[in-house]
Amino acid sequence: MKLPTEGQPADAVLARMDALAARDADWRGGRTFSLIYNAGDEVNRLIEEAARRFLHTNALSLAAFPSLRRFEAELLAISVDLLHGGAEAAGSLTSGGTESICMAVKTARDHAREARPEITRPQMVLPSTAHPAFHKAAHYFDVEPVVVPVGADYRVSPDAVAAAITDRTILVVGSAPCFPFGVIDPIADLAALASSRGILMHVDACLGGYLLPFLERLGEPIPAWDFRVPGVTSISADLHKYGFADKGASVVLYRTRQLRRKQFFAYVDWPGGLYASPSLMGSRGGAPIAVAWAVVQMLGERGFIELARRTMAATRTLTDGIRATPGLAILGAPPASVFAFTSPSLDVYALGEALEEKGWRLDRQQRPPSLHMMVSPAHEAVAGEFLADLGAAARSLEGRPPAMEGMAAMYGMLAVLPDRGAVGRVVLDFLDGFDQV
Repeated sequence: MKLPTEGQPADAVLARMDALAARDADWRGGRTFSLIYNAGDEVNRLIEEAARRFLHTNALSLAAFPSLRRFEAELLAISVDLLHGGAEAAGSLTSGGTESICMAVKTARDHAREARPEITRPQMVLPSTAHPAFHKAAHYFDVEPVVVPVGADYRVSPDAVAAAITDRTILVVGSAPCFPFGVIDPIADLAALASSRGILMHVDACLGGYLLPFLERLGEPIPAWDFRVPGVTSISADLHKYGFADKGASVVLYRTRQLRRKQFFAYVDWPGGLYASPSLMGSRGGAPIAVAWAVVQMLGERGFIELARRTMAATRTLTDGIRATPGLAILGAPPASVFAFTSPSLDVYALGEALEEKGWRLDRQQRPPSLHMMVSPAHEAVAGEFLADLGAAARSLEGRPPAMEGMAAMYGMLAVLPDRGAVGRVVLDFLDGFDQV
């Protein structure tokens, strides 16, 4: 496709965009259980208006846009306080969980270069359920990932982590909660283990960072996971998940400012002047920063608690209904609003397709084959309709054999693949074709 010789009127461009978006997931109607965290129309209107006001700003220069500097500083201070970071804690705002995780791994690597220079081939120990962003960071920053299997409860065992630690380990990772199954790793045990060996400990709370504190205030039995746990040295938490901000806004927090300094980059010999950046990005759109600040200010503690209450009410309706559906079972014991369900007797991938035909969108997972759900307050209004469609779809699949264990989570685009090497090649080929119209 070539650049058009003549431009089109704005109305025509927008009309074409609307037509292309017609098949997108219906997140406003609460019919998607991933990607979007919908707090309702009032919050969405604020998001759109705040984004419009700061759409053309650039946080590369906070001197040019002191409003963004104020927004960012206040978001970080609020996040540190929410996660009990104390007076010495500090952090950075990033574009999302992947960047936050990458920065935590880069910081651990650079910390080890200074504190343990004898390590030339650093390793980090992480559960098999840890987000793939850790593997991306390992690839980018030349840190070897040492993957530890999880137990029957889908949580990693501290004993297994201890056995995986070597004299080259620079970082131990735990999730609060993990994405695939919504369970919280034994953070206190992992942190104690890491601290006893002089190793940094990162908690990936990209999902839970702005939800678990409010569930705790509601009296939910949430295990210790934040900076109140001795030995936790960094935490990632996404404002654009249960902080209900727009994409992309996340924070990475450190127990000390000294540790955060290992994240920074500066170059002084460029003819264009001094160049320094706190995180991976150079230019940063101001809109996500402004939106995150606006949502936090609008909701306040009471607003977040109410959204957490509604989210958990919807979650309990859904999980109770799934458990009551013959042939379906929740995996593990997730304490919050992220979970997966499977079936020993039904093809769950076919079940996902049947639900898509009704307009519902659930992510597919593998090992074991399952359907994944992330519940938002907006799902409270549609939970009953979803369960009715789920029950009908499950009944229609009775007698059909379960999904194959080797079926990739990208079911519907990929066939059963014979080995991991072949999986990687097919996925790369698939991505390579993204630029083909």
